Amino acid sequence: MALGFFSRLKKGLSRSTQKLGGGLTSVFTKRKLDDEALEELEDLLITADLGPAVAERIIDSFRRTRFGTEVTDEEIRTALADEIASVLEPVAIPFEPDPAHKPHVVLVVGVNGVGKTTTIGKMARSFSDQGKKVMMVAGDTFRAAAVEQLQVWGERTGCQVIAGAPNADAAGLAFEGLKRAKAQDVDLLFVDTAGRLHNKSALMEELAKIIRVMRKFDETAPHSVLLVLDATTGQNAMEQVRVFRELVNVTGLVVTKLDGSARGGIVVALADSFGLPVHAVGVGEQVEDLRPFSAQDFAKGLVGSAEAEAETAS
Repeated sequence: MALGFFSRLKKGLSRSTQKLGGGLTSVFTKRKLDDEALEELEDLLITADLGPAVAERIIDSFRRTRFGTEVTDEEIRTALADEIASVLEPVAIPFEPDPAHKPHVVLVVGVNGVGKTTTIGKMARSFSDQGKKVMMVAGDTFRAAAVEQLQVWGERTGCQVIAGAPNADAAGLAFEGLKRAKAQDVDLLFVDTAGRLHNKSALMEELAKIIRVMRKFDETAPHSVLLVLDATTGQNAMEQVRVFRELVNVTGLVVTKLDGSARGGIVVALADSFGLPVHAVGVGEQVEDLRPFSAQDFAKGLVGSAEAEAETAS
């Protein structure tokens, strides 16, 4: 029997859950929430990639509401899931194209290997299934595999893909895509990009050129800039957000590769530090494995609460 999305999400968070949930069990077994216990809990939250700022906020909340009381690990899990959800709720915003822009141009950025091209393909399929007319631009012209991959997604989804020769000018392709999308009354135009962060100045120049050239046709483009992050990279994802926000006006995040090796706590740290919308999370290779981000589901899955266990089993 195939696993449901929540089950796959929980499975994807298993590395973080084992670290966090296992630690909670060892720290809290009918124990008073004293200074020593809070210090151990804070260390546990930081090592689970939630970051020092989130850890401090959660500890302060526990100190105000539960200090000196005897608690079980399950009570702490439940309270912790609620605290984490409160951090995540403001950023759990599904991606919705703006009908005022036709096409709504989505520039998709991120370092190589995070799953940009696959994310575009999955989003194209999802919106195409909703009746939207979608076009894709294979703007990562330095990697033939990325162009071919997007063309495969085009065949799967029935969406047109604008592609050029290897090392073709990405800005020129984006312009051509926007021009065609406008002529064909397309709803959504996804533009893939290269992600060679080791050469930051060249990447900055290329992204700036893509935007500059598109604005010659539509001065409001791009209407969204989605940064795709690999959940297995942990704290490195923080640096990627900082760098790409310097390069372009990032409007939202998509977190991929929430598999068994994912360090899911980083999503909480990202939400707290940057406040950028987290539009979707990916837990596998199938189209249906990219879903809108749910703060409650993610928080329950991360701490391994009994409620999460019950939902997974059902």
